[in-house]
Amino acid sequence: MRLARATRAGMAKEGIPFIVLFLAPAAIFFGLGWWVAGVACLGLAGFMAFFFRDPERQCPVDDSLVIAPADGRVVLVQALDPDATASPMQISIFLSPLDVHINRSPIAGEITDVVYKSGAFHVASRDIASVENEQNVVTVRGPRVTIVFRQIAGVLARRVVFWKHKGDHVTLGEKIGLMKFSSRMDVVTPPEVELLVKRGDRVVGGETPIGKVKSEE
Repeated sequence: MRLARATRAGMAKEGIPFIVLFLAPAAIFFGLGWWVAGVACLGLAGFMAFFFRDPERQCPVDDSLVIAPADGRVVLVQALDPDATASPMQISIFLSPLDVHINRSPIAGEITDVVYKSGAFHVASRDIASVENEQNVVTVRGPRVTIVFRQIAGVLARRVVFWKHKGDHVTLGEKIGLMKFSSRMDVVTPPEVELLVKRGDRVVGGETPIGKVKSEE
């Protein structure tokens, strides 16, 4: 029987400056009697609280699963080497500004590498974003497979945030960072992982299985 591990709901601390940025002028505008401007700023502060939300998630406990590291829509599922008999696969998830932007570890294991790459800010739903956009490339070595995932900045997400470090151990679905505003998450799985999602699917970070390690014959 598979069990689930709950994570607490809340809000990412990175959202506090953005909320204050609009609450402060809202208070000033209301004090001056400028109601339209005050309501507009209050609405923007509310959106920032919504954007940086961190809802409770029921994370599975199963070391054969690879789970979605982020909320969003699957925009790409492809072999990295189409000519190979057994090729690593790439799953790309696009996060709109309305999605939860907290990122989670797709497997349990040790973070063996973290590489920051500067770059462009193409629209994150475009495939070129995986190659040219600013990103963090993270490798997690688990008990059964090693997974690489990429936090990719988009045209609006001008910063990716990673809370962990090389050598840290993470659990399946553990929070590891966030991306500000629209962005993209790529997951690269080895050939021994059977994919469970297809292009167009909606996934929930920390909950939706996107792959499963194949049973040894």
